[in-house]
Amino acid sequence: HLVDVEKREYRESLLQDLYDAARLVDGLDNIHFFQRTMVPRDIPDPLDMDFNTLYACVMGTSKHVGTSFTVRENVKPALEMLYAIAGGEENFRARPFVSNSNCFVVPPMKFAEDACGVLEACVEGGIPILLLSAGQAGATAPAAIAGAVVQAVAEVLMGLVYVNAIKPGHPTIFGTWPFVSDLRTGAMSGGSAEQAVLTAACAQMAQYYDLPGGSAAGMSDSKLPDIQAGYEKGITNVMAGLSGLNLVYESAGMHASLLGFCLESLIIDNDMLGHCLRCVRGIEVTDDALSIDTIAEVCLKGPGHYLGNDQTLKLMQTEYFYPAVGDRFSPKEWNEKGRPDILSRAIAEKKRVLAERFPRHVSRLLDDKLRARFGEMIKLPRSGMGG
Repeated sequence: HLVDVEKREYRESLLQDLYDAARLVDGLDNIHFFQRTMVPRDIPDPLDMDFNTLYACVMGTSKHVGTSFTVRENVKPALEMLYAIAGGEENFRARPFVSNSNCFVVPPMKFAEDACGVLEACVEGGIPILLLSAGQAGATAPAAIAGAVVQAVAEVLMGLVYVNAIKPGHPTIFGTWPFVSDLRTGAMSGGSAEQAVLTAACAQMAQYYDLPGGSAAGMSDSKLPDIQAGYEKGITNVMAGLSGLNLVYESAGMHASLLGFCLESLIIDNDMLGHCLRCVRGIEVTDDALSIDTIAEVCLKGPGHYLGNDQTLKLMQTEYFYPAVGDRFSPKEWNEKGRPDILSRAIAEKKRVLAERFPRHVSRLLDDKLRARFGEMIKLPRSGMGG
């Protein structure tokens, strides 16, 4: 579902919403890839849905895209489109810009037949695989957090054997995604402290095996971008980053434990992720950074402060992160500007971007060829793509 923050309600997500999310992400510096965020509920046919999901994503952003397929047969037309966009099959295989998020296992410890068929087709076609094991602690995985990690690791190692049996060395992501249940109700709790430590533990296991790890964080239980969403997203994402996770999925825009997605939250969460990335980067310790000479210059020879100092000016844009919509006004400035809050600023920024940003990394000529080849199978109208 899509979260409509102005009406404070949820509605069914549409193909246009998915394209809009992709083009928002295309301009957000702290979101580095685009995982399919919504299911287009206006496309009931599974083949059309899989194909148009991919089309909307790759047309909306030049960043790497993660997507899924329902059954093996749906991969073939997607590959044809991807090869065309890449300028040929060899080009795509050399530098694939789409990966398959594959729930190859039904926890606990059983292969999922349809998903494994998709996995085989993607490996054969040159699409990297996110091996996604998503047991829910207390339901389809042990309630003990350590046990949930053990099961997820075992399942993903099983998937690695499967992939390498098809094509040794095929690019694959170690996707341990155990989730948390609120044991009072059985409902998923994506914003919990338990989820934060689960994801952190999975990151450490990927580090242990020296494999590229991808797990989930930032999945708020809150229904709206509010204070609860902020603290849940912040603690889970920064824990994932500090634990060494390579790819943090679901890190922006997600609400209601993955049942809701909010465009405005993408913009707010881009700020939050900038702070998380700054935490992950840490403190540089060098002779220059220790600043002994700078301190001596300011205190013994200079004005007694560091404003305007060469070091201060040099580090302004490299050592510090500045939020785009976060509030750092003084109370006086805030009053003078009409007392804006972060959500109102995000709404305004979303409207501005969606009115102006229509990515053209896929040329109109190539899109014409795709539309001629696939005809009515492409459901996203040109009018929704800037004409």
